This record gives sequence, structure tokens and C-alpha cells, in this order.
Amino acid sequence: MSNSVNISVETTCENQIREIGYDGTELYQPPPTLSESLAKCAARIDFSKTSLDDLKKEEKTAAAATDEDKDATQFQESLWPWDAVRNKLKDALTEICVLSDVISIAKDKRYLVLDPLLEEADDTKPIVQVYSRKKAISQAAQVLLSGAERLRNAHSEQRNRNVSDFHIELLRLRQNWRLKKVSNAIIGDLSYRTAGSKFGMSGTFEVTKAEETGDEDTASSSNSSSSTSGNNGMQLKASSALRVIVPAELQGVAYIKVITQKDQEDLCTAQVNLMGHGPNITAQVGVWQKTLEFAQNVLFCKELFAQLAREAIQLQAPIPHVVIGNQIRATLLPNIQLIISLCHSTTFDSSQPAPINDHDHVLEHSLHQLLREVHYKNSHHPFPHPASAPLGPTKKRMLAGPMAADRETLLDMTKSQTILEQIIAQAQHIFMRKRTQYVLDTLARDVKDPQIVSHWNAMNSPTMSCVKINIVTHGYDAIGRTSLVIHVKERSLKGICRDGRVMRLSYEPQELRDLILCQINSHQISCLITLARYMAWTVLSNSNHLGVGKVEPLGNASSCLLASPNSDRMIAVQIRCDPQIDVKVYIARSPRQDFFPSPLVPEKLWENLGGTFKEVRFDKIEGKSFLNKMEFLMASLTSNSA
Repeated sequence: MSNSVNISVETTCENQIREIGYDGTELYQPPPTLSESLAKCAARIDFSKTSLDDLKKEEKTAAAATDEDKDATQFQESLWPWDAVRNKLKDALTEICVLSDVISIAKDKRYLVLDPLLEEADDTKPIVQVYSRKKAISQAAQVLLSGAERLRNAHSEQRNRNVSDFHIELLRLRQNWRLKKVSNAIIGDLSYRTAGSKFGMSGTFEVTKAEETGDEDTASSSNSSSSTSGNNGMQLKASSALRVIVPAELQGVAYIKVITQKDQEDLCTAQVNLMGHGPNITAQVGVWQKTLEFAQNVLFCKELFAQLAREAIQLQAPIPHVVIGNQIRATLLPNIQLIISLCHSTTFDSSQPAPINDHDHVLEHSLHQLLREVHYKNSHHPFPHPASAPLGPTKKRMLAGPMAADRETLLDMTKSQTILEQIIAQAQHIFMRKRTQYVLDTLARDVKDPQIVSHWNAMNSPTMSCVKINIVTHGYDAIGRTSLVIHVKERSLKGICRDGRVMRLSYEPQELRDLILCQINSHQISCLITLARYMAWTVLSNSNHLGVGKVEPLGNASSCLLASPNSDRMIAVQIRCDPQIDVKVYIARSPRQDFFPSPLVPEKLWENLGGTFKEVRFDKIEGKSFLNKMEFLMASLTSNSA
């Protein structure tokens, strides 16, 4: 470029100008080194000034001096930058040396002794000291008495007042129920969602502060909180600062009534609710506790009934279940129905219901337990094994592959009973157990010989019971004893005899009665045979199923034929169930007294065959039991033959 312009660039003046020559030459002061800067800063320190005010004054003075120095034309440097620091350190060293000398002299106590100065004591009279102490003690006693009086008044007010502290009541409420704060309101929850419930009804309640009633003058003595009692529909005036508001659908008294009915006759009843379970803490926490307990009881009963009604509709029973309103009807056995009713009343009745004579606590406990089991399954799912496996299958189903389970085992794993099915099964078992008890008690009452003793097992399941039946004859226990075990199930009975025979019976009571009577026949015959052997009689024949004579209405007739030791007497015994135990005894003698020769039987040696059997009036024989009478009969026949 031909037309270029020269531009001069100068740096800014960073150093102070020390001197300007006559020709305009400026002489700059060289910048201070690091040591000079440190010396300058140290020279400004004044060790005698320690307070903050002095430091601020010094800063102000330094600022003013700096302004004056700028105006001054002359600049005078210090002779030595560290002169002030040296002087301060020298003075400090001198003072330290003096202090060290004084301490060493005072410590050795050879040259100098330090004694405290004694002040002249004031002359005080003893009476003045006593008076001052008495006055101080009286003032302290007055303070203690006033404090005790305030504590006594506060305690009496707390005992006599009707309205307690709101925050203390709220703390007690929070210890027993779930609460949370939503905006400016306190909301609680009565439902079982945290336990695994999926019931849709809301169980929330609101907690508010109870309003005071009465005038301001009588507030301390007559204030009371009116808490709306949702359980009985009326207001309870009690000493509580809380007011609990429950929804309208949870107010009142509710319970579930279970009835086993046959031809309009109640066989077994049970009432299910949450009241009366657990410790009674109403008196300890407040009147709102009873309100919440009744509301939660209503929620529990509604959830349980809704679960049962849903299962009753879904189940495919041979006789369909009927759900009408608040009632569920299910058929247990022919002419026997199970009725489950939800009773909910919003009005309070002071008269307590009549006690239930035949209340089944096992059925009541089962309803509680089964609903808790449903909640547990909803919230507790089995963990997958391995971790990559899907959720849902149980551990048994996961092991079905490695264990080579068959199809039937897999189907059994997938089967599960609903609450209604288990309740129906338990109700059927309860009815079968009561029917079995009635049959055994009736037979034990009607049949005096032999004795029937029943031993019920104390450890039973809700769907199966076990009873052991012993048939013995009084006075002849050592001769023979017939044992029989009956398994009472849901719709059937299973009898196990002593010889291992297994007999399966239906729910009809007549079948069990026939079985017991047949066992009685067998017991009498077996004991008679044993007794005859003890008395040296010969058993010619015996049969538990006699095939001659008229047909028995139930069971089979049993018989045996006995011969005396000399074989000149014979006894035939026949026992039938018609429908009671019927015993017939026949005797025969040989040689016969009425033998007459005939063309067919000409010789007299045939007279040893014995004569015709003659029936004995068995009821006229002395003896308390069948075996006792037979013992007397065999003894008399033996003595006559001898």
C-alpha cells in the first residue's frame, strides 16, 4: 500500500514519576521488589493497637495521610524499613525477660516472697448474720410453696376439666391409627390396603378439633367435646378434644351371621365381627376409639360379604348358590342350607342381643383367618427362582420340571379353594360331626349291654375329625374289646376296624348306626367264644353272617354253637338287629330222653345225636349282661352233666 500512515503506540504509565527534567524528560521510579513491598507493609503494622476501633481509625488516618502524600511534592523514605518492627520485637523481648526473671525469683522464694494484701475486715455482728440467713431461707421457702401451689392447681384442673389437650389426644390417636395431613385437614385410614386388601370402599375419616360448649364463665368446668359416634348413630359427650367424622356408609353396627339350617330349624349359628377381639383400650385412649372400632368393623364385614358374594356367583356348584340382597344361600346337604347374612343397622339399640346357645367359634375364627389369608396372598408374591424367571408361579411349580412332575401333580398345584368353598366344607364337616355325635350318644343311651365308649380326638382340622369307639362289656374287659375308628369328613365317613377293614359311609346317619350294631353283634359273639374256651366248652361253629332264617332289616345275624366238656349239652346262640339287639339262646341234650325206634332209625345208638333245640327264656336268667348270663347258663349245664 503506497499511502501508509505511521501510528505510534505508547504504554500506559504504571510507575510513579520521580523527576522531570528541564527538557521534559521524565524519570520514573522503579517498581519495588518483593522484599521492599513486604517491608513497607510490615512498617504499617502497629502492634500496640489491638481493638477493632483503633484499626478502623488507623485505616482512616492512613487513607487521609495517603491523600496528603499525593499532594506533597517531596517524598522522604525511611532510614531502614524494618526499624519499627525491630523496636517492637525488642520491647517484647525485654518484657518477656523481665517476666521470666520475676517468675524464677518467685518460684525459688530465696530473694522474693509474694504475699497477698490483707484487707481490713468489717466488724459484723452475729445477730445480723442470723437475720440475713433467716430472711434468705424464708424467701426460698416462699418460692417453693408458690411453685407447689401452682403445680397442685394445674393437676386439679387437669383432673377436673372435661376437655383434654388436643395435641395429646392426637398423639394417642396416631399411635393406634394411620393419619396424614392433607392441606389443613387431618385424614385417617381405616381400610386394610396396607395389609393387602383390594376392597374399593373408602375407609377414610377426618379428625377435627372438638368445639367447646357453654359460656365463657363455665368453660373450665362444663366444656365437653361432642364426638359423633358413628357406631350407634348418637352423640357421646365425653372428655375428648378430638372429633372423628366417619363416612355415612361406615356408621352403625354390622356383623355377619352364619346359620346352618334344616327345615327352618337352626342347627349351628355364628356371628362374625371385630368387636370383642383384642384388648379394650377405649378407656385409655379416648371415646373416639370406639367410634373408629365400630367403623372398621362395618368395613370388615362389608369386605368379607362382598368377597363371599363374588365367589358365590362365580362358583359352578351342582345346586347354584343364591345371592339376594344381603343374604347368600348355599346347599350343604339335602334339606340343609348354609345362610350367610350381612346385618347392618345405623340405629343404636341399648338392649343387647340374646346370647347364642350353639355358637361355633371355629367357624367364626375361620372366616377371619381366610380373609387375612386372601390379604396376605395379594401382598406377598413368591420370588422368582432364578431371578430371570417370571413372577407368579410358586416354588413347587418351578421345581416341577426338574422333579419330573406328572400332569396330575401339576393340576393339583393349580387348584385352590375360595373362601366360600372352604366355609361350605367346614359347615358340612360341622354338620357331619354333630350328626355322628348324636348317633353315638343315642346308641350309648339305648344299648346298655355292651357299653359304647367314644373318644374324640382333641387335635382336629376344620374339615376332618377323628373318633375312636371302644365296645366293652362291664366286668369282662379282659376277655375282649372291639375297637373302631371313624374319620368324619365333609360329606362322608370312613370306618377303620381293628382287623384292618375299611368301610366308607355316606352322610346318612342310618349307615353309621347299622355299622355300630353290626360291630356290637361281632363283639358279643367273639367275647362269648373266648368265655366258652375259658370254661372248657367246645366251639363247634360260629358265623357273623348267618344265612338262615328271615331276612334281617339291617345288617346280618350272628350265631355260634357250643358244646359242653362232656359233649352232652349244646348251646346255640343267635343275635339279630331288629332294629335293637335281639338275643335268642337254644339248648339241646344227648342222649335224648324221648328216643323211640323207627323203621328208619332202629338202633338205640343214634340217641347220642341229641334232641331238638329248645329256646331258653333268656331274659329270666340271672345276670347283668349277656356274657354274665351265658356264664351262669354254661356253669349250670356243666354241673348238671357232671
